[in-house]
Amino acid sequence: MKLAICQMVSGEDKAANLGEIRRLTGIAAEAGAHVAVFPEFAMLHTSQLSASFVAEGEPLDGPFVQELRLIAEQTGVTLVAGMLEAIPGEDRGYNTVVVVTPGEGLTHTYHKAHLYDAFGFKESEYIRPGDLDGPVTFQAHGVTIGILTCYDLRFPEAARQHADAGADLVLYPAAWVPGPRKEDHWKTLARARAIENTGYVAAVSQGPGLGTGGSLIVDPMGLTIAELGDGVGIAVAEIFPERVADVRATNPCLHNRRFTVAAAG
Repeated sequence: MKLAICQMVSGEDKAANLGEIRRLTGIAAEAGAHVAVFPEFAMLHTSQLSASFVAEGEPLDGPFVQELRLIAEQTGVTLVAGMLEAIPGEDRGYNTVVVVTPGEGLTHTYHKAHLYDAFGFKESEYIRPGDLDGPVTFQAHGVTIGILTCYDLRFPEAARQHADAGADLVLYPAAWVPGPRKEDHWKTLARARAIENTGYVAAVSQGPGLGTGGSLIVDPMGLTIAELGDGVGIAVAEIFPERVADVRATNPCLHNRRFTVAAAG
């Protein structure tokens, strides 16, 4: 399966953001990608969350997802992208990742579990945490793919649950906030999640202006096999389930462990 990581810088103009998603998906399709992953809040982003930002949230059957469905149909590429989901009757929204597949439309959603109440931010003021319902995974061309978001990268238990659920690859759409040592944390944590779970990791950040950039794909042995710098663009890598199986046979740490991680109820 060919995976494209698509780095962009979302703004407050939803139509412009969708235009960029369409453009980058077209490039990914030309490169033979089956799945294209976009950052957290690809739909709409601003440097500071606020009540007015929450008011821009959309339902899962709203214009953003409907346009993703059209792009997926026209390109033949499965899209994974972050959005702000409205919650009726609430003054907070969900930080949501959607999976939109050609021929099927919206198939999976993930609500960010770990909110970014760190480094001077307070995401929980405007975003409701997702329920801990267990891993969200989907299939694409023989690969089992799990979904997490941004700050979730700092919580190894979340990735381990996906490994236990059979994920070959875990995606982290993100808007990794710049700051001291933050880019180093980003790359180190992405590689750690791949190494400790002996599976692929794709971490896709908003570019500079909102995030650190530096989106990357890491293989099950911790090797970076695709990487982007500061600019907007895509990188593509092949994901091989047999590579996961081979690494897990050589390094059976998941089998050898003496602790398990149970989903919280």
